[in-house]
Amino acid sequence: MAIKLHFHLVSSLVAALDEIFLDHKYADKVIERNFKQNRKWGSRDRQFFAETVYEIVRHRRRLEFIVQSQESWDLLAAYLLQTMNELPDWAEFDHLSIADMKKRNSSEKPPEVANSFPDWIHQIGLAEFKDQWNPIMNALNKPAEVFLRVNTLKTKPLELIELLAKDEIAAELLPATQKLTGDAEAADLAAVLPHCVKLVKRKNVFVTEAFRKGFFEVQDAASQLVAPLLQVQPGQRVVDTCAGAGGKSLHLAALMKNKGKIISMDIHEWKLKELKTRAARDGVDIIETKVIESSKTIKRMEKTFDRVLLDVPCSGMGVLRRNPDTKWKLNLEELNRLVDLQREIISKYSELCKENGLMVYATCSLLHRENEEQVKWFLASDVGANWELEKELRVWPHKDGFDGFYAARLRRVR
Repeated sequence: MAIKLHFHLVSSLVAALDEIFLDHKYADKVIERNFKQNRKWGSRDRQFFAETVYEIVRHRRRLEFIVQSQESWDLLAAYLLQTMNELPDWAEFDHLSIADMKKRNSSEKPPEVANSFPDWIHQIGLAEFKDQWNPIMNALNKPAEVFLRVNTLKTKPLELIELLAKDEIAAELLPATQKLTGDAEAADLAAVLPHCVKLVKRKNVFVTEAFRKGFFEVQDAASQLVAPLLQVQPGQRVVDTCAGAGGKSLHLAALMKNKGKIISMDIHEWKLKELKTRAARDGVDIIETKVIESSKTIKRMEKTFDRVLLDVPCSGMGVLRRNPDTKWKLNLEELNRLVDLQREIISKYSELCKENGLMVYATCSLLHRENEEQVKWFLASDVGANWELEKELRVWPHKDGFDGFYAARLRRVR
């Protein structure tokens, strides 16, 4: 390990792990707050802190097996032993047997332990994906690469790459030789995602002039496939029903050349406020935000939109590379609640679409019960009798190298 371990830095790291594991705080928020509280940390300190926290969260179960403990200091010891092959001479590690830890580290482990997944998720994975589940687990345990969506209202991909290079950030277009495995009709990635660039190495892009000017948004390549599937046109009336902070709303606005109207809705007002800030930076003025306060909010807008995007709340099983703590927070009861909520959303919000309009149902989950099975359920329902399935899109982390995503485009025929 290139970094010298400082006790204060490591103590902060252990405290962060306690917040994540014991207080159930979100890892990204804990890391962000630590950075704000420790502004004197250098770039290497920050990198070590963030990467170590994420790696311990990601491989928590395997580390618990190696050290036979759930204490954060002990989990850190198991991680450091793997990466450094030794431990600092600190009192916090005196009770540990390095020989025993090394023996357990090299021993054969069940796949759910080796890949650090809870038993219940492992059982679902085996049932749904069979022999593909092991490679899926492996892929979900790899840190995600950073992709940017070029804001075509302000710049072009090659221009952005040149501008980032001035800040010593290397970026590149997606390879023309790679194709999506889950879309038989798809051309090469460069054609499917012409406005996507990938960072060669992870860097802080939020301090760049290009970001301040709204030339790009950080967005995984898989997520960038959703908005184009809706086939929007300038001048149309579009609704993003679960907009959150608006990444896909902003993408839709760019595809519409900032002409028309987008209603971005969410139950959380604070997320929509963030969308307003992002829209101003990106030069987008066709987005109107609306807080969903009751069913009346939806009823008043029935059959008034050309396009409807349902990027529904889901388990997040496709984005564990970015949010590894999700697998420790999620439980079967919550998954079942999400499945019920998804059915409620697609049933109610599909009514917003005009006849002959298009709707896209999307999740960042891998699970069939949140994806294909939900669309089949909807089409078999009374409301779904008015719809036809046009296209389904699957993105696999172990085959495509992106986040796991599912999207289905449906047309309202009556």
